[in-house]
Formats: sequence, C-alpha cells, structure tokens
Amino acid sequence: HEGRGDWFGAMRLEKCYFCSSTCYPGHGNTFIRNDCKIFRFCRSKCHKAFKKKRNPRKVKWTKAFRKARGKEMTVDAVYEFEKRRHIPVKYDRELWQNTVRAMKRVAEIREKREYNYIKQRIKATQDKEESLERDKREVERDIELIKIPEAVSKLTKQKVAKVSSAKMDM
Repeated sequence: HEGRGDWFGAMRLEKCYFCSSTCYPGHGNTFIRNDCKIFRFCRSKCHKAFKKKRNPRKVKWTKAFRKARGKEMTVDAVYEFEKRRHIPVKYDRELWQNTVRAMKRVAEIREKREYNYIKQRIKATQDKEESLERDKREVERDIELIKIPEAVSKLTKQKVAKVSSAKMDM
C-alpha cells in the first residue's frame, strides 16, 4: 500500500489538557468546544475532572499541581525543546538523524537535571529536620533561661503593686 508510509510518519503525540501527560494516537477523548478550541484528554478521569470544572493546579495528581507546589522543575532550558513547532521542514535524512540524536541527548540531560532537583529537595527537607532537632535540643538544654525564675516573678509583682498604688494615690 502506497499510503502506509505516510500514515506512520504522521503520528503525533499530544498533551492532555488536564494532567499534561502524553495522549497517544487512538487513546483518550477529544472535546471540541463551540468556539473550535480543542481539548484532548488522556483518559476519562481527566475528562470527568474537566467537566466538573476542577482546577488542575488544585488536583494533586496533575503536573500543574506538582509544578505549582515546587515539586517539579518549572523553568529550565530543556523544556524549550518540547515546544510544538508548526513550521513544515523538507525531509532531509541527515537532519532527521541529527534530530533523533539530539532528542536522546536532551532526554538524558532532562533526567539528570530532574534527578538533581529532587535530590536537592530531599536534602533541603533533611536539613530542616536536622535544624529543628538541633533547636529542640538547645531549648531542652537551656530551658531555665526561658522559664521565669521565682525571684524575677516576685520582683515583677512588687513593681506592679507599686505602680498600681501610685495610680491609686493620684
């Protein structure tokens, strides 16, 4: 069949409108609004959440939530390569090979950067926990500085009594 080669080259991977995961050809739902805006969903879970008017930034399992809460990288030069380009390019075998090689390299770089980002987040939480433990130990050790000794409390009571008696005399 002559048209067979054209079909294989035309496969396009879309992004789910709700959760930002990949929509493969033949999977998921497509909703086209009256103003011709196209919404693609990877599964019915995303489509139902969209119909319920849920905000993807408030639903915990979406990429928008993870990025809004700082759990995933949001700004990085690697993400510029994922942008969709609508410019048709004449087929060139060398260009095609270089592009595939570059895509693999970009994927490696992104994985390394994401790994380092997650590692830094884990280290930051561990540092917070360590500093909290250190602060607790310091408070337990120097608790007498925080508690008001009886002598200090007696002096403050005497000062309050003097001030109140002075006000009464006026």
